[in-house]
Amino acid sequence: MTDSGTEWGYGAESSHRKPRVKVSLQPCPPSPIPAAMIETDILVIGAGAAGLMCAAIAGQRGRRVMLVDHNEAPGAKILISGGGRCNFTNLDIQPDRFLSANAHFAKSALARYKATDFIALIERHGIAYHEKTLGQLFCDGSAKQIVAMLMKEAKAGNVDCRFSVKVEDIQKPDRFLISTSQGPITADAVVLACGGLSIPKLGASDFAYRTAKRFGMKLIEPRPGLVPLTAGPADIDWMRSITGTALPCIASTGKRRFPEAMLFTHKGVSGPAILQISSYLPPSGGSITMDWLAGSGDGREWLLDAKRDRPKTSLKTLLAERLPARLATLLVEKFVEDGKLADLSDKKLLALADRLQAWPFAPDGTEGFAKAEVTLGGIDTDALSSKTMEAKKIPGLYAIGEAVDVTGWLGGYNFQWAWSSGWVAGMSA
Repeated sequence: MTDSGTEWGYGAESSHRKPRVKVSLQPCPPSPIPAAMIETDILVIGAGAAGLMCAAIAGQRGRRVMLVDHNEAPGAKILISGGGRCNFTNLDIQPDRFLSANAHFAKSALARYKATDFIALIERHGIAYHEKTLGQLFCDGSAKQIVAMLMKEAKAGNVDCRFSVKVEDIQKPDRFLISTSQGPITADAVVLACGGLSIPKLGASDFAYRTAKRFGMKLIEPRPGLVPLTAGPADIDWMRSITGTALPCIASTGKRRFPEAMLFTHKGVSGPAILQISSYLPPSGGSITMDWLAGSGDGREWLLDAKRDRPKTSLKTLLAERLPARLATLLVEKFVEDGKLADLSDKKLLALADRLQAWPFAPDGTEGFAKAEVTLGGIDTDALSSKTMEAKKIPGLYAIGEAVDVTGWLGGYNFQWAWSSGWVAGMSA
């Protein structure tokens, strides 16, 4: 999970996945414990935001904790988030800013470990931060400070951190028996903190989902969230012609409206407003409208007043006063006639104003998991306790963070879900 806020930096496109490891879907018979077995109280799989938080909290409670990750180092997604400065939380965390099949599931964890709790933690570590916009908090320095802080917290809990470790199989004859590339491990509890499918170049995999299914838990179909939208044949050519053009926008679908920046790309549209609205589109596609006069008053009044007060002004010149010049030029060349305002009928100006404030766009699709900030869907929350994140029917098995069907808005919300869900699991496991 990455929460870039208004500073975005996407990973390179990649549709290649690592080969799936073989996980049996049949009931597991008891297995003999090898002589070289490693024993621990809790095994946390995944050293991202949620996993690091969970491991540190559990370790500081006096539990023996081992944290493993198939990457060579911890916090891969933390490091690229927020343009390298990590948008680590938001000052206005509200449960209704999280998407889930169960709209109430996230409330308990978010109430027990709040944004103020995480802010207090980084202040104890002397990490300077600032609010950028819309309550989004970023490090003044580097996202590396957040990873270093979490590793210090894990060290304070004597967490055994091991990297480049591939988990191959999980069984539960009595205690959990975990097969890994560095040997077998047995544990009283296992925490699935290995994220979703977004940004595969950083090691994203479906391991959490396969493990959940292996233990009988259902999934909400995973799909890209907070993701750029692609244009179809009707729009791709003109959008591509103004690639790199950005402007304030209100992106809307249904009752959802997001007033932030948008960006035209060589594939369609992106930017915070678009990423936000993308999470509310149905898997079948849907449509959005874009208000390109966001925050600049009523478009109808503006155009009619300009026609009365400045009749000799060209429409292109007028549009360029509130829109990027490239977009204004394109509009008069492709969609509306240019000319002096005095020569344009009120009817045409009113129709243009309405369109500028609700420009319709039906995406052809998205740029997929390679460019998605997060994964929508995941492990069905019906299978989990909202107070502890423990599986209801498999004692000792927990799922936290992006692996679970809880997805926040852009702007620090997904990191807060990682901290909160990791904290409650760490306090329970």
